[in-house]
Amino acid sequence: MASAPQQGLPLFYNDLIPISNQTHGDWKLRAVEGATFLKTAHAVPLLVEEFIQASRFYPVVFSLGEDPVPLALMGLNEGVNAVVDERGMFPDDWYVPAYVRRYPFLLARLRPESDDLSLCVDPTSDVIGQFEDGEPVFEDGAPSERTKAILQFCEQIEQAGTLNNAFFADIKEQKLLTDGEFTAQPTGAPQPYVYRGFQIISEDAVKNLRGDVARKWLQSGLMPLIYAHLFSLQRMADIFGRQSQRGQLPPPNGTLG
Repeated sequence: MASAPQQGLPLFYNDLIPISNQTHGDWKLRAVEGATFLKTAHAVPLLVEEFIQASRFYPVVFSLGEDPVPLALMGLNEGVNAVVDERGMFPDDWYVPAYVRRYPFLLARLRPESDDLSLCVDPTSDVIGQFEDGEPVFEDGAPSERTKAILQFCEQIEQAGTLNNAFFADIKEQKLLTDGEFTAQPTGAPQPYVYRGFQIISEDAVKNLRGDVARKWLQSGLMPLIYAHLFSLQRMADIFGRQSQRGQLPPPNGTLG
């Protein structure tokens, strides 16, 4: 059910090109309502530092595999987003993950041998291009204030990845991840819907942590993030309910991927 972004281009990106004043000196940025690229996205990558905010709205789970990715579930079936509307608009006051807010921009390495990151963009997006209206990407050959703000936001996300790495190093060391499962049977359904294919942190394993490890995690702020994840699992029923109300449930046929 919950799959990590495929190898190659990141999730949602159709192409990536570096932004330069030589090539994009006359390009502009314009505001676009909604995120239509989300309409068929059931899971969106999440930063660990977003767990507490996101847990109020989404189930926070982890993809399968040796290098799990935190995910905010917006639907329980592939290709189904039960949160956004047809325009890709979120309900009022819902938290929008940083991964969504960053698109179509991304910091990327242009040369494998270099650690330098360059601001890149998906040119297929309708946010940036040779438009008559909008805010300039460059002013007098230098990045505009708007472009500087975008770069700063992308840098903040890149830096937040360090916390993701530390989080997973700790929970892997303590072997806290376990296979997750969610079951629901609406009234009148001949059999339950069973959702698997994702990982969660074992609450029992957390309760059985050594005292010194638990104290360390409380002091570092890791423990609140773990419990935000655990509390967020209650949102599974909410997302299932939204799918049901929208008529987005497939025919019940046992385990669903």
